[in-house]
This record gives sequence, structure tokens and C-alpha cells, in this order.
Amino acid sequence: MSRTAAETASQPDCWRRAADAATTFDGLPQPGERVAVTGCGTSWFMAIAYAALREAAGQGETDAFASSEFPTGRGYDRVVAITRSGTTTEVLQLLGELRGSVPTLALTGDPKTPVMAAADTVAVLDWADEESVVQTRFATTALAFLRAGLGPVPGVKPVAEAAADAERALTTPLPPALLTAEQWTFLGRGWTYGLALEAALKMREAAGAWTEAYPAMEYRHGPIAITGPGRVTWTFGTPPEGLADDVIRVGGTLITHPALDPLADLVHAQRLAVTVAESRGHNPDHPRNLTRSVILNDGGISPSGADSSPSGV
Repeated sequence: MSRTAAETASQPDCWRRAADAATTFDGLPQPGERVAVTGCGTSWFMAIAYAALREAAGQGETDAFASSEFPTGRGYDRVVAITRSGTTTEVLQLLGELRGSVPTLALTGDPKTPVMAAADTVAVLDWADEESVVQTRFATTALAFLRAGLGPVPGVKPVAEAAADAERALTTPLPPALLTAEQWTFLGRGWTYGLALEAALKMREAAGAWTEAYPAMEYRHGPIAITGPGRVTWTFGTPPEGLADDVIRVGGTLITHPALDPLADLVHAQRLAVTVAESRGHNPDHPRNLTRSVILNDGGISPSGADSSPSGV
């Protein structure tokens, strides 16, 4: 079993531990605060998901930005940064710019990194840290931690139920049509749009696959043109009315698991990425052109970043 596959399989336990940790952690966004959430790569996609969840919970206006595109002149009551490695250049630079002007919270997997001093408050989720370049369990555990901190969210399962769903997702066989497809399009609505972006990224990172991701209602505004025989459209959560018929009409394969928590459904996509990577002769633990962390110098990624740290996290 690859390291990535093993880390993927550990997620249910990680989520349960995250939910317990959130109940006693002092420093999460408070109801009514205006909050921004930030990160790079996978962490940015988890930020997008959390921002939508927090607004769905009625806890206040919440925006999500890639750290390199953060509008530092905009006023927030709190900024949350997600960084598995604690070393990502854009995240550390942003936290430095924000110091003293707004309270900051960082979520990280490594307590021995610069983010510990860069943020005002740090949640260390070291039990979910990874050896793999490609993120699986840290990203979903960070989201589970933040999600649990919201309390009940209308229409969204508690984290404990999501973990139980993930255990089922880990043992459900992947349909042959998924494994032999030449292209995959991932769709989501609300908070699951961030998961769709992440699923597509996992397939590109691990397997070098042709994948795209869109808000589900945007699918018929152009992306459906790519769908056809041998191509998959995967929706997180319940598909919009009529979308399944449209996919079938143009010859595509529809994948949807509406009974599963969407975060557990992401586990299916992570498993698919590993399986497709191995079928193509790729090593999912060491994807092409990626390091565990993007650490920049004036000329690009520093050599030390390639040795010691995670791809855009």
C-alpha cells in the first residue's frame, strides 16, 4: 500500500479526534465576527469549503482567498490560515503583513515551523500530518476541526457521522467506468464546491489526469461540452434537478453519492487518484514537479523547500 493510500485510510479517526479537539480549543472564530480564511493549493480549497459552511451556519460573513491574493486592505475581525507545513512562503508573508492589525489563527500539522510565531493563535493538528507530498488527511482534518467548531449546520451532518460515512467510502469498490475514463469533471454547490476543486486537484497531482471542477449550476454553461462517452461527471451532494439527465443525454457517466457526507465522498476521489496513478505507472507518494511545501526565494522555489516541505500548503 502506498503511503498516500495509508494516510487516506486513516481519515475517519483523524476527523473524530479533530471534532473532540474543537470542543476545547480557544481561538476559533466567534459567531458574528467577519472572518477571512486563507491558504494555498489544497488549503485554499478547504478555506472555500469552511467559508461557505460558516455562512450556512449563520455565524457571519466569511470570505476565502488564496494567500497570494488576499486583500489586506479589507477589514476583518479574524483571519484563519491553513498551512500543513507551517512553512509556505505566501502564508507566512501574509501573516506578517497582518500582524497587529487583526487577530490571526493558523492551523498546521507541524509545531516546529515558523507559523508558530507568525500567527497569534495556532491549532496544531500534528496527528493528521503527512509524509506524502499530496495532501489527504491533513486537509480534511483541518476542515473537520473548523466544521466541528461551528456546531450544528443546517443540512450538514455532524463530523462523527461524516467519519462513519468515510469508513464506508474506504471499502466501497470503485466502479470500472471511473477507473478507465479519460476525463473527470467534479461539481459542487455551496461548501461542496471547495471539495470539487480539491477532488480535481488530487487527480491532477497524483495521476496527471485531465480533470476540471465547477459550481454545479455552471456545468450547463459550457463545461458540459467536454462530457461524452468515456468521461465522468461527479457531483458532491445531491445533483441539481435535471443535471443527471443532461449528463446521460450526452453520453457521460454520472457519479453521485447523495447519501454520503460530501467530505466522505471526497475520500472516494482520493482513492480514485491513487488507483489511477498506479495504473498509469506513477508514484502517488512522489508526484511530478511537486514538493511538500512551496518555499520561495527570488528565483523561484528554494532547494530546501524541495527537501523538507509540502506542495502549496
